[in-house]
Amino acid sequence: MMKNDQGEYQQAVNLYKKTLEIYRKTLPEGDASLAPTYNNIGQVYNNMGEYSKALEYYEKDLEIAKKALPPTHPNLANSYNNIGLVYYNMGEY
Repeated sequence: MMKNDQGEYQQAVNLYKKTLEIYRKTLPEGDASLAPTYNNIGQVYNNMGEYSKALEYYEKDLEIAKKALPPTHPNLANSYNNIGLVYYNMGEY
């Protein structure tokens, strides 16, 4: 998250995608450990104003989280919140 916080968005995306690449080699598809990285990539794209890409990654995070977590888990609320924030940022209320 540090590169994202420093405004080095493209470098942050590249590092997160490298993380996903490593995870995908060692974890099964849809493993719960992948969700936070998808969320982080979504956050960077949201910060960059690339909302369609942000939605793509936030929705992947949500898809994994819904399968891995109970329906009342706080991480699901965070996932829904992030998707809502993107729609808000796009002016789609």
